Amino acid sequence: MSDSPPAPRPEARSPRGFSDRRGPDALAERRIVQALAPVYERWGFEPLETGAFEYADALGKFLPDADRPNEGVFALQDDDDQWMALRYDLTAPLARYAAQNWETLPKPFRRYAYGPVWRNEKPGPGRFREFWQCDADTVGSDRPEADAEIIAMALEGLDALGLGGGQAVIKIASRKLVNGVLQAAGVDGQAQTLTVLRAIDKLDRLGTEGVALLLGEGRLDESGDFTRGAGLGRPGIDAVLSFLSVPADGERGAVLSALDPIVGATPAGAEGLRDLQRIDQALKAFGVGASARFDPAVVRGLEYYTGAVFESELLADTRDDKGRPVRFGSIVGGGRYDGLVARFTGQEVPATGASFGVSRLAATLRAAGLDGAAAARGPVVVIVFTDEDMGAYLAAAAELRAAGVRAEVYMGRAGMKAQMKYADRRGAPAAVILGGDEIAAGQVTIKDLDAGRAAAAAVADHEAWKSQRPGQFTVSRDHLTAAVLKILE
Repeated sequence: MSDSPPAPRPEARSPRGFSDRRGPDALAERRIVQALAPVYERWGFEPLETGAFEYADALGKFLPDADRPNEGVFALQDDDDQWMALRYDLTAPLARYAAQNWETLPKPFRRYAYGPVWRNEKPGPGRFREFWQCDADTVGSDRPEADAEIIAMALEGLDALGLGGGQAVIKIASRKLVNGVLQAAGVDGQAQTLTVLRAIDKLDRLGTEGVALLLGEGRLDESGDFTRGAGLGRPGIDAVLSFLSVPADGERGAVLSALDPIVGATPAGAEGLRDLQRIDQALKAFGVGASARFDPAVVRGLEYYTGAVFESELLADTRDDKGRPVRFGSIVGGGRYDGLVARFTGQEVPATGASFGVSRLAATLRAAGLDGAAAARGPVVVIVFTDEDMGAYLAAAAELRAAGVRAEVYMGRAGMKAQMKYADRRGAPAAVILGGDEIAAGQVTIKDLDAGRAAAAAVADHEAWKSQRPGQFTVSRDHLTAAVLKILE
């Protein structure tokens, strides 16, 4: 007999940033995709599925350098020593696919895609290392109307998710307008440009005064840490602040009129204004009103986007499990990116698209109390008493399923009380009881669990509740399906 100690048992734990989802949580993400896909298809977009892995060099800006392939992405070496990485998003695979198949594709190429993506970065509220996205993109059109189409379609997607009626608003800006204000402010060089963009991106958090400091010499925060600024002079700071001070809650045409004297004299700014004017006209043709606004402060991913950019946040109050306010960020965003396919071909191919962060959106809806899947009903549960009557239980469940009702036969070996608790934990709307007496009499007892829960909440005395048996009734066996359907209605 061996005296060696037993091997240590591994601790059952999930890696940080990776979540297990069951029941309502898994259904919430599935229903988001099921709501968005028909919208994309109505607008003429076709599905495209690509593999989870891409060669690491195809991920472009997401790979810091060839010597650190695991920074930002999850990568491994293939048997031919090439680095492969789990896809960081759904756009890089699209660019690779378009470049690889451009000669045979219809142009423009309009596709939608959904699925998991992976990022090797620090998790946070609504920010995971593995999460789902659902995208739609047009590759091969430089028309501003293509941008407007993506925006209008994203709004229709939000409406399909039950977020119409002003619960979410899409804010639109343009990299060209930002380039215009950078020209007007005398910004010079890539390093200074990035510092200015990062300062603008902090407007919501730091306000005008904080941004002004970051545009100038720098800012000392409450902890004593100093952030070096962009080094702009007073005229340059005023130009950027004037750009950011244009009200974003007005009519789109009025916003453009207010921006014209600030950036209209610069080549980039004038081009950006023309693009947004055409986007405005197209949105009006689509019937899109105040749910899409022009907001100069949107600087989403401007190192990546080349023209129009947009994003949307849920306007409802969002709180974590402890009731504390929490901000999840953008639930849908996108814009024009005309340089991505050129990484492969050397030829610029215009493209524009939108991405719904499915996992973040599900978490945001849950935090806002708008998670419809959380109230999703479980299956009707058929209670089991004896092995001899198993055929009757299976037949009852099969009959309900044939009528489109989710139903299951209890497959454990517990007694009646435990089975009822099981049905309750499953969120079952009803339990079907076919005891020996019911079978002999050609009857079935149905317990309306929703009605029972409501009645139980109003009855203080437990014995009174037991005697009343709220929500429980008996019908003839051939009325089983009709009775259950009535409960579900």
